Amino acid sequence: MKVLLVAPPVSPKVETLKTIDMIAPPLGLAYLAAVLEEAHYPVEILDSPPWRITFHQLPKELETRKPDLIGVTATTATIIEALRTAEIAKKVLPEATVALGGAHITFTPERTMKECPSLDIGAIGEGEKTILELAQTVEQGRDLKRVKGIIYREDGQLVRTPPRTYIENLDTLPYPARHLLPMDRYSVFGKKQILGTILTSRGCPFNCTFCSSSLLFGKKFRARSPKNIVDEIEQFQETYKTRYIEIIDDTFMLDKKRAEGICKELEDRQLDVTWACSTRVDLMTRDLMAKLKKAGCVLLYYGAESGIQRVLNLMKKGIKLEQARRVSRWAKELKLQTIASFIVGIPGETWNEAMETIRFAKKLDPSFVQFAIATPFPGTELYDNAKREGLLLTEDWSEYTVLKPVMRTKELSAEQLKKLIKKAYLNFYLRPKPIFRYIRQGHAKELVVNVAGKYLWQYIKHKMSRAKEDTAPFMLSEETS
Repeated sequence: MKVLLVAPPVSPKVETLKTIDMIAPPLGLAYLAAVLEEAHYPVEILDSPPWRITFHQLPKELETRKPDLIGVTATTATIIEALRTAEIAKKVLPEATVALGGAHITFTPERTMKECPSLDIGAIGEGEKTILELAQTVEQGRDLKRVKGIIYREDGQLVRTPPRTYIENLDTLPYPARHLLPMDRYSVFGKKQILGTILTSRGCPFNCTFCSSSLLFGKKFRARSPKNIVDEIEQFQETYKTRYIEIIDDTFMLDKKRAEGICKELEDRQLDVTWACSTRVDLMTRDLMAKLKKAGCVLLYYGAESGIQRVLNLMKKGIKLEQARRVSRWAKELKLQTIASFIVGIPGETWNEAMETIRFAKKLDPSFVQFAIATPFPGTELYDNAKREGLLLTEDWSEYTVLKPVMRTKELSAEQLKKLIKKAYLNFYLRPKPIFRYIRQGHAKELVVNVAGKYLWQYIKHKMSRAKEDTAPFMLSEETS
């Protein structure tokens, strides 16, 4: 039986493509493919974005491969494209079984199945064991009731099977089947780059209202061993001849001894590796940061989220402002680059508090900054509260890009949220210090033009229009300094 795993064509609405022209490998599909290959199933991955495959071209791609089982993946922002992919697949190959997996259907299984009659099966939660059991069951023509963690159709009704338990020992998973991906076609800022994304743990014990990670992968932290991780890094380097690795865990630093063990393993093997990872500010110590730097880490991503403690408490983030200040200070002392993330528009936050968050970001002065509008993704506490209180502006999932307001609050309107996200990027990036820093590092085009550019051009047009009205010369306001 042939299996085809599909990442659907992506709409230009998706902000990571439009703003920074980023196309990353679908690590989840690569894990599923590896499990299927291990069980000797013929499997392919059709990753549409790097090949620039359109919906017009998709039928031919499916006809050429003629799979028996088609698995489509989707986040909330790409669910519309995924459902359209499922519809095309069922039309082109009516005898094939079409399944959908990913975060969105995990949190909205019944609704998603009802919205798309072309879907035969929805996979809920962690997918590696599910896809293997599903392939075996479909191949043998057995009852789908035996497959845990799915929702399917039977006699016109939706049937949901018992939930699947999480994989306890992640070391038992094969490494992602990257050989099935066009690794030389992925890009950041439009530049082709082989992206070494590696997942070393799953599960998150924290309770942030805006995050669905713990609901998708569980509250229990499950981690791979240092040896298993560095074996994968070494294999990746040997295969793709690159030094660059990004660890994409949500809670990489939760087990500090394990993080130190990974550093030691990298040093003991004398691997020439340059890597990035993320951390919560309350999990980092200066000593650990120094060990990361010594082992080749060059960039830390951390969630500061707000410059107001009251707002952090509303998010249930569980951190203190001083912890963000310390992490920022230590990184500067150790000459580590940083990306700090912030969220504006959490219900309860005022305009003045959001502006204080922008000022806080400027005071921290990380190497790069990421601002997002609070987005109530299905499955999160934020979504449930927004739905209950009538705050949702739309459930057009293609708008859920974190740079567009899809929820108003009692304090801030959609228009105010649009203004805030523009102010945030312009006020941070259009300052002499970061501009000179990016010019010096060779990042000026990528960050000032690509990241702030969409807002800067609108800003310039607005200023030019005002200049024509009052004949005043064009100049940046104090708000951008």
